[in-house]
Amino acid sequence: MNLDLRIDGMTCASCSARVEKALRRVPGVTDAVVNLATETATVRSDSPVADAAIAAVRKAGYEASERLADAPVAPGGRDVELMAVVAAAVLSLPLMLMPAGWIQLALATPVQFIFGARFYRAAWSALRAGAGNMDLLVAIGTSAAYFFSVYHLMRGMEGHLYFEASALVITLVRLGKWLESRAKRRTTMAIQALAALRPERATLLSDGVERDVAVESLRVGDVVVVRPGERVPSDGEIVEGSSSLDESLITGESVPVEKMAGARVTAGSVNGDGRLLVRTLAVGAETTLARIIRHVEAAQAGKAPIQRLVDRVSAVFVPVILALALFTLLGWGFARGDWEVALLNAVSVLVIACPCALGLATPTAIMAGTGVAARHGILIKDAEALELAHRVGIVAFDKTGTLTEGRPRMVEFAALAGDRRELLRLAAALQSGSEHPLARAVVAAAREEGLVLAPATQVRAIVGVGVEGLVEGRRLRIEKMVSDTTFSRSRMVDAQTGEAMATLAFTDEVKANAGAALARLAAMGVRTVLLTGDNAAVGESVAKQVGIAEVRAGLLPEEKAAAIKSLGSGGAVVAMVGDGINDAPALAAAAVGIAMGSGTDVAMHTAGITLMRGDLGLVPDSIEISRRTYARIRQNLFWAFIYNLVGVPLAAFGLLSPVVAGAAMAFSSVSVVGNALLLYRWRPTTSGDHE
Repeated sequence: MNLDLRIDGMTCASCSARVEKALRRVPGVTDAVVNLATETATVRSDSPVADAAIAAVRKAGYEASERLADAPVAPGGRDVELMAVVAAAVLSLPLMLMPAGWIQLALATPVQFIFGARFYRAAWSALRAGAGNMDLLVAIGTSAAYFFSVYHLMRGMEGHLYFEASALVITLVRLGKWLESRAKRRTTMAIQALAALRPERATLLSDGVERDVAVESLRVGDVVVVRPGERVPSDGEIVEGSSSLDESLITGESVPVEKMAGARVTAGSVNGDGRLLVRTLAVGAETTLARIIRHVEAAQAGKAPIQRLVDRVSAVFVPVILALALFTLLGWGFARGDWEVALLNAVSVLVIACPCALGLATPTAIMAGTGVAARHGILIKDAEALELAHRVGIVAFDKTGTLTEGRPRMVEFAALAGDRRELLRLAAALQSGSEHPLARAVVAAAREEGLVLAPATQVRAIVGVGVEGLVEGRRLRIEKMVSDTTFSRSRMVDAQTGEAMATLAFTDEVKANAGAALARLAAMGVRTVLLTGDNAAVGESVAKQVGIAEVRAGLLPEEKAAAIKSLGSGGAVVAMVGDGINDAPALAAAAVGIAMGSGTDVAMHTAGITLMRGDLGLVPDSIEISRRTYARIRQNLFWAFIYNLVGVPLAAFGLLSPVVAGAAMAFSSVSVVGNALLLYRWRPTTSGDHE
């Protein structure tokens, strides 16, 4: 079971690492992942551990509370924080004019102990937990400068006061934290925009009477009225009326979709100019919109593999910086005999060392990448899939419903033993419970002829063969036959006698944009392969139309999974694109599974990436947003490390004052988050507005 916690009080990567360590020590916890950017923790356990986990976090020096599933992540940053920064600045800036010593003391003291109190509290919590964090570095550094100045003031040495250093460092660090919080809130825009799609009220139609009710009170099977301009309150099926619906913020598709009676609608869609009656099929947490929000939150709260390097560095960062500061103090003191300069250089080392940037480098980029992808119809369900996708070298495609429309038409039904209409009625009854495109084509053909279908029982899918079940006392089976390059063929047989009763022929069109999508993948240096359960003739025909050179045909589901493993045996990262139940093993076997949103729930649950509309152009777009996100992660980590690799030695050698060090430390976190936010400028090529 999973437990989501809200964590308050974390300020740097060392904090998140300590909370993670504390949670993993709780009995029953199998794993814990803490995200500094979202200020959340996801705890996996084999028993209820909420109370123990919250207690463990508090013992480590932080506050924790259980986060409700429908409460979107929204990192802090309130107006009171900005007011504190302004007040600290008003008191600190006059210190740069070097007024009389007692005036400096009067101005610096409230900054040190009122506006700097948060650093002392967090530092004390860290010390009680036997660890260190950014707040400890700031508290030690500014306290040293402040009390050193008080000592000199008491001795009448007003030329040796550094109140402006301690006050300005606190002001700059708090300014940096406020800017950081403000920027982090922007990384949650995707979830906030999705959550805003959920209407709070619905019009329930009951016994001919319309009533305004809370959306939470709707039940499956209720009929709701959706007027022009209103949002659809729940997933459902139109029972009356027709209209065009804007589903852009769910699917990324900007063109409204025409809907009529019998069509499915999704919660959050905006109704056009028609009045609709919709029967609810899913409500609350089970709607498509709610599932999308959960998946995006899970991806943003997750931890990418590259973060493990940061975690290892963060675990030893603060102790190393404390040791370097002590070495700087003693080195300058004994070498030069000037303990005043030695102290200032040690303070600069403490202040410039910023583990915040390290902790934010990866999660902020992942939040921005998954957020902008979700806005354009690419649902990335875990951080690992986002990171791995940038290295994809081979993309394997399923055929039916992926490269083709997945809406085959039955073009022939030939009776071999009995009346054609009667046999078609039996065949459609057997297929009526299946989601397979060919099954839907049979049912559609029967309904076009006005046939009434009997219920089928004991229906079971036979992997790689077809489907079998009992209809009106007769055990029937529909099984695949050899297909040619134009048609897929099946036959219906009496499962008890083996007698062939009818043959069926289907045709399916290749998706209009498939060729362009495959050409883009080739231009990106990605090799493409077609894996199909159909015969070689059909597979090669489709492959030729879309520009795929390699075809592996006649594969059962487990053979598709084996093919994925063999493609990756040379070290290549393989992605699988599919839409059906039979693709689930291959999607799971691939390094990156990409499911078409028009496919089955099994496929979407198995895959790490789901395309919310059947546009194949989103496949190269998925790889591209991963590449851009990973590039931002690398840039962020480079700058986070370079600030410390360059800044700490400069401070140790006396080339940076504490004030400059404080400004650099504040800027490092803000620049990392700002760089991640540049991902929001990305637009998929398929939209026609691509950066």
